[in-house]
Amino acid sequence: MTRIGLIGCGMWGRNLARNLAQLGVLGGVADLVPEHAESVAAEFATPAMNVTALIEGAGLDGVVIATAAPTHRELACRALAAGLHVFVEKPLALDLAEAEAIAATANAADRQVMVGHLIRYHDAFITMQDQLANDVVGAVRHITANRLAMGRIRATESAIYDLCPHDLSLLLALMGEPPRKISCHGASHVTPGLPDMVSTWLGFSGGRSAMMTTGWMCPYKEHRLTVTGERGSLVFDDTRPWAEKLTLYRDDIAPDGANFAITRAAPMHLPVPESEPLKQEMRAFITCCETGEAPLTDIADGLAVQRVLQAIDNNFTEFGTTPDLPDVAVARKG
Repeated sequence: MTRIGLIGCGMWGRNLARNLAQLGVLGGVADLVPEHAESVAAEFATPAMNVTALIEGAGLDGVVIATAAPTHRELACRALAAGLHVFVEKPLALDLAEAEAIAATANAADRQVMVGHLIRYHDAFITMQDQLANDVVGAVRHITANRLAMGRIRATESAIYDLCPHDLSLLLALMGEPPRKISCHGASHVTPGLPDMVSTWLGFSGGRSAMMTTGWMCPYKEHRLTVTGERGSLVFDDTRPWAEKLTLYRDDIAPDGANFAITRAAPMHLPVPESEPLKQEMRAFITCCETGEAPLTDIADGLAVQRVLQAIDNNFTEFGTTPDLPDVAVARKG
């Protein structure tokens, strides 16, 4: 029977442990804080152990890593070298060199790496992909991705690495290629040098574009993906009830003399199977461990996202570092 361990027993690690336990594969947990591991182990009736024992002596098929991002490279490489398939929560790493080191170790060990780009396993996004493949709104022209909430503000990584990986994985899947142009601005209001509000524009072939707005300092939660095509738009709003998560808009824009006429149509909520994306994701990792086949969000997907993250980071402009506009004299009548 497949057995999978978990390293990292924080809030999200507990959710992962719950799903692995419900799927009958949880083979042990570890955390740098022993008390955290013991608490999760007691809740889900699994052994608590140290990291070395879990990786090297627990007889596992795979390991899920849900620790702080700076630890991902070391832990993933250790697990891969020990012969385990590895699931790494996003971000895969905090720079491209670390991500490539994980990929090289996986290749040498002949083991799979799956990256936690959770929304790729969400049935609303899968249904959106099916609708686009069926040409429901025509060719994609622009995508808007908003991921906003209050907290959890991190001290080890910026909003670029914490929030952008989810939407970047979605954008790359929908566009079918990496962006050709990137412009990114933002601000560090809480921790100097770690942006907590970020606005990113991405340009793709054929004049297609995308915009991501991400931040930790929004008083409301917004997780919305809008895909605008030639004949309408699809909106995936993950804060809505299941019956309203995916909506089709058939608004039409047509030339009207020197202007344009806009015809509005009633939005249509599209049916989406109700399921827990995290459980779908863990099922995919179990299949990866059992078959050795590359998952949907494999190391190639992780590297593609990491390259764009690196480009965003390299092209990021802090608002506080841009020059002030000169005073503009306002002409008055009289």
